[in-house]
Formats: sequence, structure tokens, C-alpha cells
Amino acid sequence: MYAIFDIGGKQYRVTVNDLVDVEKLDAPVGDRVELNDVLLFAGDDGNVRAGSPYLEDIAVVGQVVEHGKDKKIIVFKSKRRKGYRRKHGHRQQYTRLRIEEIRRKDVAVA
Repeated sequence: MYAIFDIGGKQYRVTVNDLVDVEKLDAPVGDRVELNDVLLFAGDDGNVRAGSPYLEDIAVVGQVVEHGKDKKIIVFKSKRRKGYRRKHGHRQQYTRLRIEEIRRKDVAVA
């Protein structure tokens, strides 16, 4: 069983007990986070469901394991023969999640 969800403009394919690094979330370590933007769900029976764009009744639940910073990347700009050079570094912050379950949400139909 796996699901594909969307967070921070990126898509992730996860199964239960996976560790995934997503863009920084404002949740303390140990908190449970429910991710509702599920694009695709594939069950153990081979049944695949795709949303348009999201599935309303599926949620991915994860626990915040840690917060950290990625490796440094160097952004270098230059223009030839003009003496223009700029060097800038960047470290992206991330939140590491352990996926606990992929479950069906309780949807109240009016």
C-alpha cells in the first residue's frame, strides 16, 4: 500500500514507516501531522485510486521526527568580460516525518 501526496509544491510517494524530508513545518518534534493533499492511493489488493486533483477521503498521517538543514548549495552569478561576480550560499530547512498510517478520513456527507 502506498500513497502520493503533495506538500510544499513537491510530490512524495510514501508507504507506512517511511522517513521523508519535506519543507519546514511549524510543528514541534513528536507532533502528529495529517496531510490531506493526497493525489493517488494504491491499496494492497491492487486497487489504484487517483484524485482530480485530490482524494477527499484519504489522509496520510506522520509524526515529526526532527527539524534540520540540508547541505549548503552555492549560487554563483557572473557576466563575462564585465567584472560582475556574485557568490551566495543557501541551506534549506526541512522537517523529517515518519509516516505512521495511510487512512480513510471520516467524511460527513450533508
